[in-house]
Amino acid sequence: MVTLCGTCRLSHRTRALSGHININGQERDLRSFRKMSCYIMQDDQLLPHLTVMEAMMISAQLKMDEDLSLDYKKSAVLDILETLGLMECSGTYTERLSGGQRKRLAIAQELVNNPPVMFFDEPTSGLDSSSCFQCVSLLKYLTQGGRTIVCTIHQPSAKIFEMFDKLYMMTSGRCIYDGRTSLVVPFLGSYGLKCPPYHNPADYLMEVSSGDYGEDTIDMLVVAIASNAAAIFEEAYKQTCEQAPHAKTGNDQCTCNEKECRCLATRSPKVQNYTLDKVPIFVLPADQAVDGSISITELPNGNVNGDACVVVEVGTSNGTNGHCRADTSLLAQTDDDKSVVAECHSFSTSCLTQFRVLFIRTFKSIMRDTTLTRLRLFSHLAIGVLIGLLYKGLGEDGTKAFFNAGCLFFSMLFIMFTALMPTILTFPMEMGVFVREHLNYWYSLKAYYFAKTMADLPFQIIFPLIYGSIVYWMTSQPPEFHRFALFLAYSVMTALVAQSLGLVVGAGLDLQSAVFLGPVTAIPILLFSGFFVSLKIIPQYLQWLSYLSYVRYSFEGTMLAVYGFNRTAICTDPAVDPSVDLVDQMMADIPMGERCFFHEANEFLEQMGIDSAGLWWVDLLVLCFFFVVLRLIAYLVLRWKVRSYR
Repeated sequence: MVTLCGTCRLSHRTRALSGHININGQERDLRSFRKMSCYIMQDDQLLPHLTVMEAMMISAQLKMDEDLSLDYKKSAVLDILETLGLMECSGTYTERLSGGQRKRLAIAQELVNNPPVMFFDEPTSGLDSSSCFQCVSLLKYLTQGGRTIVCTIHQPSAKIFEMFDKLYMMTSGRCIYDGRTSLVVPFLGSYGLKCPPYHNPADYLMEVSSGDYGEDTIDMLVVAIASNAAAIFEEAYKQTCEQAPHAKTGNDQCTCNEKECRCLATRSPKVQNYTLDKVPIFVLPADQAVDGSISITELPNGNVNGDACVVVEVGTSNGTNGHCRADTSLLAQTDDDKSVVAECHSFSTSCLTQFRVLFIRTFKSIMRDTTLTRLRLFSHLAIGVLIGLLYKGLGEDGTKAFFNAGCLFFSMLFIMFTALMPTILTFPMEMGVFVREHLNYWYSLKAYYFAKTMADLPFQIIFPLIYGSIVYWMTSQPPEFHRFALFLAYSVMTALVAQSLGLVVGAGLDLQSAVFLGPVTAIPILLFSGFFVSLKIIPQYLQWLSYLSYVRYSFEGTMLAVYGFNRTAICTDPAVDPSVDLVDQMMADIPMGERCFFHEANEFLEQMGIDSAGLWWVDLLVLCFFFVVLRLIAYLVLRWKVRSYR
């Protein structure tokens, strides 16, 4: 399925495969074909915090020509919702929809630009019998408009099975039936495989394909299909039905002599000399296969000279079903029409429109997401007040300088994790939506990534500002504006860099791996930050790792903001004379909590391994560098991941 629709993900299972796919007799141009087709996955990939109407309008604004008016797009959306029975839940969030409604919404989103070819991966998976019937009935209805519907389905009911026009049945990589669904029972009967009365033909065919009637039966059917016996049988079936005096209006309902049909079919010279060893089956090399060999059977129209060939017919001419032939002008590239080629490789809307629509969508999703907004806001407020109460007044007390350094380090630690973990948890879940929409030509990767970055930027700035403002004043840090502004600047940059790292991890890994690897990557970052171990005593062969720790620059910058800029004596307790040496204080039996270990702020910075003459803007520039580099890496990881699906 994914190979036909052009979204086959490269892996050890598919990398060794080769061949070509023909569409209406012409070799498929992948990018053009993906533009005129859509692929709806088994899992309904929808953003949970959008209503049905919002999701549909976003789809219309991205997939329909931007020259069309908004009223026209809304009218088209309303028609689709009315047709698919989604009007009553148009104001419902997608996370609250039933399984059948989610499936219909996923179909509706792809119908806004009226694609002539639609691929479905098990559309009835996870649905009850009633929803399954409604879903397949909808697909059958869509074919009446000239669309070609291709889908995989497992164990359908007899009522659903008879809705399909054509069936392609495979077992172990070999085709055992390729023809009209209504003729599968007579065809099997002509080979001695009688479907019991009142038995589901789909179940019976599954039993045959599973080997319940012997492997010889499967080999017999494989040879028959490879020799084009099904097509010959269908033609013979029509002829006998037309000649039969009791033939009815519909050919599918007539009864005829199955032996006679089989006789006509096997009389073909192509069938007489066809054996199993002549059936072209393509198997991956043993070192490339997983869980046994993986084989792909060539269709009868294919070329038997090596590579696999798949032939697909798009649209149906005006005939028995009254279908309109689909527009297939984008199927193949021609040297005579460069404009069509250029147009088919572009999106329906400009990058600016894509960015605007995606920015609004992402911003709405973040605002409505409890984890990303309300919970984070509450945690910044609550933890800020808690830290302020715990370290209250330590900023101006030089006797507790080490404790104040712990307060500053924990602040950077808290901001780092509150920006890192939500991104790691939510971004992998959005990847499915992004991959589906991007591969179906909704928008470009650049527009999505830029909108994603800009929409979350205000929240990554506001939350650290709230936390930093609470902690800074409650802990009585120096009441100077430039120090306060620098403390907030380092807090914001720490959040932005941590979120960028979360994007890298979330984009490259699945959710389970990302949740484990995210905190693990934070361990070396914290160890080499200069708080637990002074940078001066780190072994020489490990000191280079400290330059990769962005928390080092955050911690160093906040320490310079609080204790730098030629701060005066930090021992302000009148009971402690700053001129008295520390040894004399110990001899005078002054309590530990009242001893002034450092008379000047510069002495404390040097003890922490921080250059008191260091330039504060260097740390800020390094954090900005980390931010840009990690964002670029996240974009490249996304780009690589998208290419792996093509």
